Amino acid sequence: MAGRVEGGPPGQESDVQISVHSRRGSNTIHPVGVQQPPLSTSSAAPPGTPPVLYSEIKHFKKWVFWLIPVFVVANVVMFVITMSVNNCPKNSVSCVAGFLGRLSFQPFKENPLLGPSSTTLEKMGALDVSKVVHEHQGWRLITCMWLHAGVFHLLANMLSLLVIGIRLEQEFGFVRVGLLYVISGLGGSLLSALFLQSNISVGASGALFGLLGSMLSELITNWSIYANKVVSLVTLVVIIAINLAVGVLPHVDNFAHIGGFLSGFLLGFVFLIRPHFSWVSQKYALQTYPSSSRNRKFRAYQCILWVLSLILLIVGFTLGLVLLLRGVDLNDHCSWCHYLSCVPTSRWSCNTQPASCLSDQTGGQLTLTCSNNGKTITYSLQSPTSSQIQGLCTELCR
Repeated sequence: MAGRVEGGPPGQESDVQISVHSRRGSNTIHPVGVQQPPLSTSSAAPPGTPPVLYSEIKHFKKWVFWLIPVFVVANVVMFVITMSVNNCPKNSVSCVAGFLGRLSFQPFKENPLLGPSSTTLEKMGALDVSKVVHEHQGWRLITCMWLHAGVFHLLANMLSLLVIGIRLEQEFGFVRVGLLYVISGLGGSLLSALFLQSNISVGASGALFGLLGSMLSELITNWSIYANKVVSLVTLVVIIAINLAVGVLPHVDNFAHIGGFLSGFLLGFVFLIRPHFSWVSQKYALQTYPSSSRNRKFRAYQCILWVLSLILLIVGFTLGLVLLLRGVDLNDHCSWCHYLSCVPTSRWSCNTQPASCLSDQTGGQLTLTCSNNGKTITYSLQSPTSSQIQGLCTELCR
């Protein structure tokens, strides 16, 4: 891709050709520096033709990615620690993959994702709105994004994080991507806490959707440096729409997805803004022939989006935190919003009430009656622990 810039010293006409080297698979212009080969005159040029100077605009600096792999390792380590604390053989009647010892999983009926009990997740820092509001444990808004409900949950999120996060970290560096990840995760937790107040929530999905949202806003704000604009936009929108559509299934916290996406979308306008192509071209041309007329580094629409996004982020997070700490349930003010997280069908129910059971211990017999569905079952257990009773109750009520 080459552009021609007319201009030069007074009394002399010259051409400066700006040659933009574009790697396959990349549609953006990444200036790093300028190489200026010696002046040369083509042998085929007529006498008196001034020499042509070539200025090569190379790629922006490619960052060495390391933060995203660290995030992945941290999530895996936290899952192993959570399973160790869970200690299924000690706290449950039966376990899956018992050969793993204390790292074995809760029964499928209790946790089909191959993971710990809800009691363990709550102990490790899952998002529990009642504890945030009444016990001032606001740190749960952050810690919940480092926990996962099971192996399948962990694998899905970490594979997505590697695919999306590494590309962004290479392009924009660990500082901006790290801030994007954490703030988007906080935004997801905040919206989830305002709508889903009867269940605990864990997972990095909010932060992941924040990265997806930032990719969309980055495409919009840096529109001028992309070649296949429409194709890139349509592809990204389809991917986001599919992922959000999956969130209407039961037991998926789509409010965390939506909150993370909106946060990341606005943060992308703030963190991922780049100079437009005209300024990049002129910058390197003017290193050879200075001129009094210069293009602005950022276009007006980029600056407007930057300011509006920053204002919306500050207002949104402030308002959300105030409403949460006051114990406001947004479902009371929006009768249809719960459909954004789960759409009931003939195949599944969206009842998210936590399992509750009545227990009766007679000798070595434990009788449980689920308050949710009325089912009753008797177990042969001597002095069961509260963790064992809770696990059996969860199985019975599913």
